[in-house]
Amino acid sequence: MKEIGITTTVPLEILMAGGYRPLDLNNILVSEPDPTRLITIAERAGFPLNCCSWIKGIYGVCLDKGIDNVLCVTSGDCTNTVMLMEIFKLRGLNTTEFAYPNRPDPQLVQSVLETLAADMGTTLSATGKISHELRPVRDLVLKLDELTWKENRVSGWENHLWLVTASDFNGDYHKYRGELQDLLNSCEERRPYPESEIRLAYIGVPSVYARELYPFIEKQNARVVFNEVQRQFAMPEPGKSLAEQYASYTYPYSIQERLKDIKTEVKRRRIDGIIHYVQAFCHRGIGDIVFRDAIDLPVLTLEGNADFFLNSHVKTRIEAFLDMIQRKIRSQKSKVKTR
Repeated sequence: MKEIGITTTVPLEILMAGGYRPLDLNNILVSEPDPTRLITIAERAGFPLNCCSWIKGIYGVCLDKGIDNVLCVTSGDCTNTVMLMEIFKLRGLNTTEFAYPNRPDPQLVQSVLETLAADMGTTLSATGKISHELRPVRDLVLKLDELTWKENRVSGWENHLWLVTASDFNGDYHKYRGELQDLLNSCEERRPYPESEIRLAYIGVPSVYARELYPFIEKQNARVVFNEVQRQFAMPEPGKSLAEQYASYTYPYSIQERLKDIKTEVKRRRIDGIIHYVQAFCHRGIGDIVFRDAIDLPVLTLEGNADFFLNSHVKTRIEAFLDMIQRKIRSQKSKVKTR
């Protein structure tokens, strides 16, 4: 299969039906031992310092790894991708544009999926076999998610890692399924995490310092039991058609669509507090105003850019946030006892 880089989660079924092997360029970036090196490639090429590190990193990944086919999502993700696609063309890469519609209407989604299928040299009717094969894999990912919040047997980092890689199944969904099934088998034998832990939700795009963030949180007697955007990569609402599935995928659409999902899961998972990660120089950071107004829980907003490791300032803010939640929980328990 021909490799094709993707700038965010896209309809994998169509790409695979067209004979392509999708590779999530974001995941390749953060898996690199020295991701800063890839960002430097972009900055040397003229990308400005005040440009999001994901955009610069994606450019560096493609040039460094020799990925010359890229599907660029120009609506529903990052506005900078429009110009990134122009730079790819300048460098001689083959680019295909994909734009999510401005609202989650299955008819609108159907139209853009048909266009994408034609661009990939296939048809929507040819995606049936792939859709059938991917559904059990996604169900396993969602089972891992359930083991995280319902049975408390999965760490926040494991939850993040397997959900975020559901965007491309690490380029091999057969291998991915086997490795995930092995993990699930081992999780069933684990001793559950203590109920006394602070239960957190993580909302927003995956962070650049995720590898250190989740373990650090767990050292503070807390755990992330809901990763909002990452969970959406597993397509928790498949619907009856590909169009319905990608209309139910909340990330590309209005922040109100995301809020419905967040509020439902926050209540269901008994969340005590929320970490909202925003990427520097990203328009989505403005949405923090909406989240803080709509969600009646403590919210800690963290920002990152090219800092792939937690610094002391961020650690201190997390510790203070968790301490505040712990004091709030103790106060509520004290009030209940005195009644």
